[in-house]
Amino acid sequence: MFDVTALGEVLIDFTECGHNPDTGMALFERNPGGAPANVAAAVSRLAGRAAFIGKVGEDMHGAYLKKTLDEIGVDTSGVSVDAGAFTTLAFVSLEPSGERVFSFARKPGADTCLTAEDIPTALLTGSRILHFGSLSLTNEPAHSATLYAVAMAKKSGAIISYDPNDRPLLWDSRERARKVMRSVLPQVDVIKISDEETELLTGAADPEEASRRLIEQGIGCVVVTLGAKGALVRTAAQAEQSEIVPGFASKVADTTGAGDSFWGGFLYQIAQSGKRPGELTLAEAAQFARFGNAVASLCVEKRGAIPAMPDMDTVRARLEGRA
Repeated sequence: MFDVTALGEVLIDFTECGHNPDTGMALFERNPGGAPANVAAAVSRLAGRAAFIGKVGEDMHGAYLKKTLDEIGVDTSGVSVDAGAFTTLAFVSLEPSGERVFSFARKPGADTCLTAEDIPTALLTGSRILHFGSLSLTNEPAHSATLYAVAMAKKSGAIISYDPNDRPLLWDSRERARKVMRSVLPQVDVIKISDEETELLTGAADPEEASRRLIEQGIGCVVVTLGAKGALVRTAAQAEQSEIVPGFASKVADTTGAGDSFWGGFLYQIAQSGKRPGELTLAEAAQFARFGNAVASLCVEKRGAIPAMPDMDTVRARLEGRA
């Protein structure tokens, strides 16, 4: 039984890393990433059992991504290779604050070519949690494949986790993005959204009100990430209350993967608890968020996403004030 199986994009983040001293040209380093893959990597680095479902191109980047996941212990039996599409690339420039600006090479990217036939049923029925994001919903056939996977996993009793992870450049319109991202909410048991996505997903910009509306739609546990301020949590078991869990101080090098590392830590804790999201008390959800905050605070201190995921010993040291 896997703790978490993540489905969606695995890609290369070409992250800006200074300039050539002779020419002044920007330099980019190749980092393995992709939000769902990052979540699986975070779980695996914490010694959880994680699997990933997705598609890469038959190229050097696809081979590198699969090797990277294999090396950190993520099961890649659900990773297929497409000879007709190139592995998706994301070019990431960093602002002085560490925030990111994206440009994508994905027309189409291999991740959008995932089909239902590519998905091993055993990964859907043999996982405590199935996690997915919205990028696999932007294009067919990956859109239909994602809906198939969610339905199959839910039927088998898996917890369904969703992170919208809004990337406006990958949608043909904001209206379609809003409609499609909201369409899957009835299937979701636990959700993470950022404070920048609340209005898109719920119509309410305020994190408190947005979390309340998502609980009212039947989601068992809602987490709204608040950047350096931490995260707001609300559960169906105590729907009238919420709690803001403060983050940890960090020396930020790169925020790529911050939300994914947080969510990997949070989902790892749910898997270990043996509880459904709707059964969690507010205190339990807050404890899980504190753990996720510690994971994220360590991730942002290194460059890249998957390479920056911390192990359990390092996370415990941060929780105990030793790191």
